[in-house]
Amino acid sequence: MTVGIVGAGIIGLSVAFELVERGVEGITVYDPDPGRSAGLVAAGMLAPTAEAVFGEEALQALMLESMRRWPDFAARVEARTGAGVAYRTDGTLLVALTADDRAEIDRLVSFYRRAGTPIEPLTGGQLREREPLLSPRVRGGAFAPGDHQVDPRRLLAALRTLPVRFEAREVADLSTLRDDVIIIAAGAAAAALTGLPVRPVKGQLLRLRGPEPLLRHVVRGVASGRHVYLVPRADGELVVGATEEERGADTTVTAGGVLDLLRPAADLLPGVAELALAETLAGLRPGTPDNAPIVGALHGTDAIVATGHHRNGVLLAPVTAAAVADLVTGGSTGVDLEAFGAGRFT
Repeated sequence: MTVGIVGAGIIGLSVAFELVERGVEGITVYDPDPGRSAGLVAAGMLAPTAEAVFGEEALQALMLESMRRWPDFAARVEARTGAGVAYRTDGTLLVALTADDRAEIDRLVSFYRRAGTPIEPLTGGQLREREPLLSPRVRGGAFAPGDHQVDPRRLLAALRTLPVRFEAREVADLSTLRDDVIIIAAGAAAAALTGLPVRPVKGQLLRLRGPEPLLRHVVRGVASGRHVYLVPRADGELVVGATEEERGADTTVTAGGVLDLLRPAADLLPGVAELALAETLAGLRPGTPDNAPIVGALHGTDAIVATGHHRNGVLLAPVTAAAVADLVTGGSTGVDLEAFGAGRFT
């Protein structure tokens, strides 16, 4: 059996990894530029709590299941490739600057509690005990111990060392592939290959750098109604993101986008203003009409699709890879994909 995977992003390469783990050979990954993917613009938050949204209970259940698999997934990737992926379990702080921001986070805390996810409300003082460099104006927030992080760039670098063949070409027509099994993990480009309603959602992101980390926890903040996240790395890098823009395939970094990120970041963490602005970049998330991924058989074909992960591609990589590998090797999966099949759009 030969397997062709269209797309060398985190989802495509995670599927390749899971297949290699199960002893599958003859894997080819097709991508016009294997060194580039939306994963390079991701911050790497593994946040089944903070990313949960009202009305998306099925998606939250899938996120929680994938989060449960992440420790083992990270350990297996590191063991097979010999490369670290910077998996961290410090948890996430939800931080509010104003009273109105605090009211918004309090509503989220109530939702998380009803959903049964662990969450601990904190006062402004308690937040600063955990992160002393937060602004003294911070009103309060919460701690989500189940939300972790990984470095997507390290993860991608590790997965690119897998014993698979990379073919640097764009696949415009699935009929040009001769593999026994075809897996479409091409992100927003999957729309042209499948006819499914996958659209590009632009996200701008900043990478700042200082001599040492300003934070220990991931911070997801609201500052005067503006949302921002701050993701610290052990080497002093701080990832600040991310905008969410319906701009088609545009990947221009704009002054307005940078301002929309730096302003709330500096309001919550004043030390941000002293960091070097190391990189500004924009990428395209694959979005769907219901914000949920599409994973499973592509109707009318022998192909399997794995796309549309929107904001949660890194978080959902382990469960998606396991489900697709199940389908390839056994024809069925124990992962509940009922709410995520391609058939819901046809």
